[in-house]
This record gives sequence, structure tokens and C-alpha cells, in this order.
Amino acid sequence: MDVDQAQLLADFRAKFRVDELLIASTPAWSWSLRPAQATLGAGVLSLNRYAASFSDVSGAEMAELAVLVGQLERALKCVFDYDVINYLMLMMVDKQVHFHVVPRYQGVRQFAGLEWVDSAWPAAPALSVSQHAEQEGVLSAIREAVALACGS
Repeated sequence: MDVDQAQLLADFRAKFRVDELLIASTPAWSWSLRPAQATLGAGVLSLNRYAASFSDVSGAEMAELAVLVGQLERALKCVFDYDVINYLMLMMVDKQVHFHVVPRYQGVRQFAGLEWVDSAWPAAPALSVSQHAEQEGVLSAIREAVALACGS
């Protein structure tokens, strides 16, 4: 990996606070909470090495992705009872292989004493929304709840 690629990866991981908001990982992938909660439990599933194209992901890395996706779906279903999950690989701004993982909810959810609404249901998720961003500790509470479900 050259210096530019290393910097792009470091910038991506800092922007999405991957290490701070990490829920689970494999050698190839990290699943972290998305700093801006468009919907309750929204996350980022990112490759742990630099890759600008999905076709750069190896077969072994794809196998790890399948395992981690199963884990995250079970955990999010258990904790928040989503209706469906959207996986968005946009890479328009951040040229690093990653998915935005957006649990979708037809109805309101309650968590940490707060009301969570999927304002865009049933259309494409509104990634620009950041629910309860001003609430101290809410990201930690979500991360902890989902991480505990992952361990079971």
C-alpha cells in the first residue's frame, strides 16, 4: 500500500470513527456504528485494508463479509427488531470499499429513553439525517447494546 492509499484509509477510518465505534470485526472487515444515526443502529461495514473498487475484494474477504453480515443482522434484529436492512455501497465521496448498513423501520422505536423514527420509510434512507446527535452517550448506548447481542 502506498502512502496515499494509507492516508485515504486512515482518513476514512477517522471520519467514520471506526475504532471508537467498533462493534465487531474479522481480519478483513470492521462493523462500526455510524456516527450519524439516520435510523436506529445504522452502521458502516468497511474493509480493513485500502481498496477503491469492490472487485478488489478477494474471495476470502468475501467469505468473512458473509459471516459478519450474518452476525450483524442477527444482533440488530434481536436488539431493535428492524423490518428490513438496506446495504448502500455509494463510494461517491469516500473512495474506500464500505457499505452503509441502514436498518429500516416501518414504525417508531424506543431506545435509551428516546423516540427513533425512520423518516424516509419506505423510500431510500435519508443518510443526511442524524437523530439525537446532541444526546450525550447515545452512540455508546447503541454500540454497547448491539455488541452484547453479538456476543450471544
